[in-house]
Amino acid sequence: MSKVDAIQAAPPPPLSHWQSTWRYLFAIVTGAGFWITSYYNTYAGQIGALWAIDLLLGVVSVVLMRRRRTNPFLVAMIVNIFGSFSTAASGAVVVTTVSLATRRRWREIVPVAVVGFAASVVFFETHPGAEDSLLFSLLFTVVFVSAVIAPGMYVGARRDLLSTLRERADRAEREQGLRVEQAQVTERARIAREMHDALAHRLSLVALHAGALEYCRNLSDAEVAEAAAITRKSAHLALQDLHAILGVLRTLETDAPPERPQPTLADLPALVQEAIGSGTKVRLHNRVDNLAEPPEAIGRGAYRMIQESLTNARKHAPDTAVDVTLSGHAGGQLVLEVRNPLRLGSAVSLTPGSGLGLLGLTERAELIGGRLEHLKLDGHFVVRAWLPWPA
Repeated sequence: MSKVDAIQAAPPPPLSHWQSTWRYLFAIVTGAGFWITSYYNTYAGQIGALWAIDLLLGVVSVVLMRRRRTNPFLVAMIVNIFGSFSTAASGAVVVTTVSLATRRRWREIVPVAVVGFAASVVFFETHPGAEDSLLFSLLFTVVFVSAVIAPGMYVGARRDLLSTLRERADRAEREQGLRVEQAQVTERARIAREMHDALAHRLSLVALHAGALEYCRNLSDAEVAEAAAITRKSAHLALQDLHAILGVLRTLETDAPPERPQPTLADLPALVQEAIGSGTKVRLHNRVDNLAEPPEAIGRGAYRMIQESLTNARKHAPDTAVDVTLSGHAGGQLVLEVRNPLRLGSAVSLTPGSGLGLLGLTERAELIGGRLEHLKLDGHFVVRAWLPWPA
């Protein structure tokens, strides 16, 4: 089997009304022209049975053209056989043979070409009035058969090329759609992580101080005012974060950067002071010379991990101390650890949790090429992360 035969040819495209009509007109006009010419040259101007049979076979050949797309090999074979006895079938021979050649299957083209070659030779040697030499008949037949098959193969090759290009374009369009959809999913997940990390931290402060105001009846006026001020400030910041995120969601520019400023590791001391100011006991052990040195993505990821860890400690163990440790250097890794004692007793935190915080931190670490683990170790809950720090 040849290489062309091994390739699945593209199915022929549907023909328009005009495309179908001109093929029939070509077959009829060409066949009629040869048939009328044969009346004077082949049949010597005499109306006889052979001349009538010639016309009948030509009509049958034109009718068989209707099946040339469903049974191209069989139709081309029959019409070429008819061509050995009928000049009126000449147009149908050309159309059916070209149609078969567009399939570019040598196992079909070769038998039909042989039959067409033999039919032409038989016609020239047997019909009355055909006085050309055998050599002329052979040369004419070779040229005629080649001139019919070659355009058909060209049309088939061009049709296959267009089909391949169309398929590639469709595949590229589908892949582009999938990439856009994946980008949208990724962006939604990023926004969800930002909303969780930012809002959970603010709202946990609101819940903590609101709970203190609710349950602590012996607070002084100054302490009540301080707790209320922290609650108001945290709620105000949470509302600002929410408005900023909603602004990003509403924007029509797909490549627009986030409107709200993104915190980095350089903002960590302010985060620790904010946690201490809200009543959480936090000890920062910083072994990094310059907190602004890590790349923005790494610094922002580390900040969010520490922020979420402080939020979890505040929700689940509010009466414990939290130790935050940072170490690492450029060209190596940024290592962070947040550790707090497990809460004693069976008391359950009144602040609800989504259960997605640690999962989001793990995803965030993996997205920037690092890893994160959380475990209970020696009566402590420990969150550790190793983040790459390029030189």
